[in-house]
Amino acid sequence: MRVLGSAVLVMEFFIMGFAMLVAEQHETSTIVAGATIAILFLLTPGLLKKRAGWILGSVLQFMLIGYSVVVPALAPLALLFAGLWIAAIIVGRKGEAARAALLAQAENDRVTGES
Repeated sequence: MRVLGSAVLVMEFFIMGFAMLVAEQHETSTIVAGATIAILFLLTPGLLKKRAGWILGSVLQFMLIGYSVVVPALAPLALLFAGLWIAAIIVGRKGEAARAALLAQAENDRVTGES
């Protein structure tokens, strides 16, 4: 779950960098907002060990979609990466559930002495 989520966030950092290059004719506040979002995309993968990191990542997805008002060409990529973010959450939950079941089965086998 964290690997895919981290990859999505880091790629979005690069996308925001390119979007800011396109938005260079806009006001300075728009560029600063884009830079702030980009830096948050780069720092958030370190927080994915906790639930707050996943919540921040989800908020950043909406911020990226919102920034596509400034750079309209960003909209398809923002939606694509939001979909990947949702996939990371869904696949991660299924993977964690499968891992927990395997660990429980292994513990049960160890206790009962079966192999």
